[in-house]
Amino acid sequence: MSLEFELQQYPKEIRLKDDSKCRLRPLRKEDEKPFHEFFLEVPESERMFIKHRVTEPDVIRNWCQNIDLGRNLPILAFMDGKIVGDATLHQQLGGWKRHVGRVSVMVLPRYRGRGLARALVTEIVSLARSLGLERVEAEFMGEQDAAIKMFAIMGFSNLVRLEDYVKDMQAITHDYILMGINLKVDEEYAGMG
Repeated sequence: MSLEFELQQYPKEIRLKDDSKCRLRPLRKEDEKPFHEFFLEVPESERMFIKHRVTEPDVIRNWCQNIDLGRNLPILAFMDGKIVGDATLHQQLGGWKRHVGRVSVMVLPRYRGRGLARALVTEIVSLARSLGLERVEAEFMGEQDAAIKMFAIMGFSNLVRLEDYVKDMQAITHDYILMGINLKVDEEYAGMG
């Protein structure tokens, strides 16, 4: 299916496991200030796992002013009138990994435990499948135990673990973990069921 077709389903409302409601929609240019505020609320100890300097307004401004949903498709979660979560599908539109997407997800601490991160990842995996991707990957630093466990429960498997391979924003080394899930339906079973 086309990206334009997929985007027509937004905004959408989902119900979390505590019965609270959350509204999902893609990032827009006018989200610059609230998106920056969202990242400022992420605890510093967790921001070190983010690849970009998200506390710098210029980084978020660049993202919001140069939106390319074909390459980076951020789905924002809104509750209480503010952004409380973000999951992004990253794609390479050409080259040898064009069939592979990558998901990243972040939920503010006080909105955790309701199933929001899992719902966001499920949303991204569904989008990836609809867009014709065959695999989705997720990258972690070794200390991200809760996230790694959640992705494993969702069907992602460990693809590689490299010891002391990546450095956080404070230049401290960490293990690198790559997990993935195969979206391609086995042709033999397609249409059965």
